[in-house]
Amino acid sequence: MSSDEAGNLAIRVRDLVTHYGERQILKGIDFDVRPAEIMVIMGGSGSGKSTLMRHLLALEAATSGSVEVLGEDIGRLGTRARAELSKKIGVAFQSGALFSSLSVGENIQLPLAEHTKLNAATKAIMTRMKLEVVDLAGFEDLMPSELSGGMIKRAALARAIIMDPKILFCDEPSAGLDPVVAASLDDLILRLRDAMQMSIVVVTHELESAFKIADRITILDQGHILAVGTVDEIKNSDNERIQNILHRRTEEEILDADEYLRRLTGITVEGSPAL
Repeated sequence: MSSDEAGNLAIRVRDLVTHYGERQILKGIDFDVRPAEIMVIMGGSGSGKSTLMRHLLALEAATSGSVEVLGEDIGRLGTRARAELSKKIGVAFQSGALFSSLSVGENIQLPLAEHTKLNAATKAIMTRMKLEVVDLAGFEDLMPSELSGGMIKRAALARAIIMDPKILFCDEPSAGLDPVVAASLDDLILRLRDAMQMSIVVVTHELESAFKIADRITILDQGHILAVGTVDEIKNSDNERIQNILHRRTEEEILDADEYLRRLTGITVEGSPAL
């Protein structure tokens, strides 16, 4: 990658290492997201997906390495600069995370209330525009309890894009949805990328969704990046670990009797403590 290409990346992570106490979670991660690219992150439980996402959102401090978002090294940003950067980032949480005591419109306007001094009329217009984009026009006065699961996800997306972010993060956008609703949400994500030309990072376990929306897929495994590639490259990989993750196949470990006893008791067959 040339220096010009590196400078134009939406996200650039280099040699990222993270520990929780003595446990190492991320082990030298290198990760890039290009402008207007949909990058899907996949991996098994405990692979480091959530930890990587927290680093990208500046919610986690690294042991070492660097995380650059929109050209800014977030590890070196002060409080004010980090707040400015957050205005260029949208986040759609897995559950939707709508406040039950606020209407749909009030939920969507929350970033505007926090980061701008726009008057009420302007905020209302912007809200209606974003509801139109996510196919929820006319629903601003409803309460979250009156929405279906798919509608809650769409409302969460409307809130995430209300300030026209450069980068959108989506955590399990299709989780808990029936296949038809999930497919329509995938279509919406593709339309948002094309219409707003923003980079989108999606964490998902849903293979069908990942293969539909991804420009590239990153597969994490035990704190390492196992592979990065296009949908076809990932599908056709001859790496057994990748295929096991994609098809949720367990990797059974066959232990001999001595090893099994050692794991249970911590004692070797000869009676000496296992080291």
